[in-house]
Amino acid sequence: MMQHNFLTYSVKILLSLLFEILYFPIWWYSVGLLRHIKNIWNFLRNQERELGFHVWAKNILVPMYGQTDWAGRLISFLVRLVQVLGRGLILIIWLFFSLLALILWLALPLLLIAALFFQVLK
Repeated sequence: MMQHNFLTYSVKILLSLLFEILYFPIWWYSVGLLRHIKNIWNFLRNQERELGFHVWAKNILVPMYGQTDWAGRLISFLVRLVQVLGRGLILIIWLFFSLLALILWLALPLLLIAALFFQVLK
């Protein structure tokens, strides 16, 4: 029966470390990327819910406060139109930043490798 000692544990640790280093790029562009996309999707969906964009857009032609005369309908439509445009603009801004975060996620390992390469060349 083999005794566990410093040498066997050292080899196990080094092999595990080597495996983790070699597996990292595969994880980053597969499982990690899918998790990041899922998190971005959940973030955008939660922002839409918080803003209530769908509710405002669905009820854009419904008069507010039951004002069914033409002035009430016109004012309600204009108020809701401004709300839908403003909330839609906010969602577009969140989408832009989310796509920027996704691009950064994809480019970060490549940028780090390039930075290391240029550091070694100095």
